[in-house]
Amino acid sequence: MPPTDASTDAGTNSAPRAGSSAEDTLDLRLSDELIALFGDDQLGTGALPGPDASPGTGIAAGLPAGTGSQQADDDLLDSPADWGPVTTPVGVFRLVPVRVERDLPIIARWMNDPAVAAFWDLAGEDEATAAHLRGRLDGDGRSVPCLGVLDGVPMSYWEIYRADLDPLARHYPARPHDTGIHLLVGPVADRGRGIGTALLRAVADLVLDQRPSCARVVAEPALRNTPSVAAFLGAGFRFAAEVDLPDKRAALMVRERALRKQL
Repeated sequence: MPPTDASTDAGTNSAPRAGSSAEDTLDLRLSDELIALFGDDQLGTGALPGPDASPGTGIAAGLPAGTGSQQADDDLLDSPADWGPVTTPVGVFRLVPVRVERDLPIIARWMNDPAVAAFWDLAGEDEATAAHLRGRLDGDGRSVPCLGVLDGVPMSYWEIYRADLDPLARHYPARPHDTGIHLLVGPVADRGRGIGTALLRAVADLVLDQRPSCARVVAEPALRNTPSVAAFLGAGFRFAAEVDLPDKRAALMVRERALRKQL
């Protein structure tokens, strides 16, 4: 079970993204590297389509719903590729299902950040990250790896998974259709500014809106990863229990549909 690393916030004074509470803002123009990585025909000027745009526009162009391994089993997670962009306090956000040939360089670079590697344990050659991604893409659809794209800029890695069908279910009283979240925020400048908290709330809301059978969104960050635990608490999750997992002592975090308006 990968970690749920919401923020990896340790030790950064970098400028915040526009829309954060600090006074300075971060220039979010795409680098030549990112434009080359995604291709001009997919990213264009770096702007995401608005919430009413069709699913075939912007970065998701060429990624129709149910492509690849999701096609046969997309009912397990109700097609995250179709969830569309949402407006958040920190910008317009979208989950884009991973394509290894396109996304491996940026994800592997994030995994080699020491603050990320301390919890994900995927530092080293790109192949370690590639094997991790392929293990999910070649599975039965119970886990969907995604890039998180904020205002047209890829800035986070997510795994949306069926917690009730995951080994995690052996360690807590799982309910049918419980949906789990794993997250890492890549750029140092996007950590420690409340961005992870805002996006966690937005993605949990997406899960509850798009998966009517799901009554709870869960996560299991390492108990020692206090910035991550704090981000989940700020996003409306409650601390449910300490859980001993094979690779860590975890904080079981739960956001319940019935309480989503109160938390």
